[in-house]
Amino acid sequence: MFPASFVMAACLLGLAAPSAAQCEPDGEVEFVCGPISPEDLALVPDTPWVIVASWEDDGYLSAADSRDHGTVRLFPTATSQARHDTTTYGSCPGMTTDRFRAHGISLRPGRNGTHTLYVVRHGEREAVEVFEVDARSATPSLTWVGCAVAPEGLGLNAVVALPDGGFAATSPRTSNLWEWHTGDGWVQVPGSDDIGPNGLEVSADGRWFLVAGYSSQSVIRLSRGQTPVQKDAVEVGFNIDNVHWAPDGTLLAAGHRAPTPRRVGECIGRRTCEGITSHVARVDTQALTSQEIFTYPTNDYLILGTVAIEVGDELWVGGVAGGTRIARVPLP
Repeated sequence: MFPASFVMAACLLGLAAPSAAQCEPDGEVEFVCGPISPEDLALVPDTPWVIVASWEDDGYLSAADSRDHGTVRLFPTATSQARHDTTTYGSCPGMTTDRFRAHGISLRPGRNGTHTLYVVRHGEREAVEVFEVDARSATPSLTWVGCAVAPEGLGLNAVVALPDGGFAATSPRTSNLWEWHTGDGWVQVPGSDDIGPNGLEVSADGRWFLVAGYSSQSVIRLSRGQTPVQKDAVEVGFNIDNVHWAPDGTLLAAGHRAPTPRRVGECIGRRTCEGITSHVARVDTQALTSQEIFTYPTNDYLILGTVAIEVGDELWVGGVAGGTRIARVPLP
């Protein structure tokens, strides 16, 4: 957590709008500027690039360069490429770029600079869209390869690549988790009923889901493929939006705290965001302990925090509600 003097200084800034021509820091906090509502982030292995998912308005995917902090749009573009993998994603009706509202993302590392990106997408359809990421050039590029359209009634939020293939996703609308595999399609995860999920990660051995419990303000450890189902939780003290692994094996839980539950909806829908703070906690998923490492009051720089990842020696924090910055702070 930042010193009280830093938090107080940020509070005094209130809702002062940043200059459109600049990307000035706010005390110790510096920024990547450009992406609208950067809801989720994924580091591209062995590169300086971070993929950014923007879900407000029509939505899109972009990439931020950790060297000069510039950004480039990746999808959709006028030259968006597609190569439909009908063997894996035969039930997918094909690529569509209309209203591509990107939400949660997950990257499966591959070989020789080629990776797989899974993207929760709203808008034209509710689905997980799949891309090949080519990181061998100076700037990464995306090629659409398939999709898995969600069953009727699901409202997807986060997605995670599974170590044994396929992926899993959260559905806050139905308050449970779902897995998707080629041939099997969508299957509900046993023991995930009424779990209140938002963000999602999985252990390296595939035996545990780590779930961001939004309303419960806790990281939930849920067994996968084990009988009986095991479930534990650790509270963090704020509404968790996304969870992502840190290089040291701890889990970064990012989210926000609001004076009332209604205020979050007001912030997203009407930009009435007073009293909201953004938070990041580092969670030990074995000992089930948590330590808050970032606290930041709402202003025009970071409005409603949703995600945190480590990029080099920095913590990057993204958010929604129309913000156009990703916060960058030294790792504590």
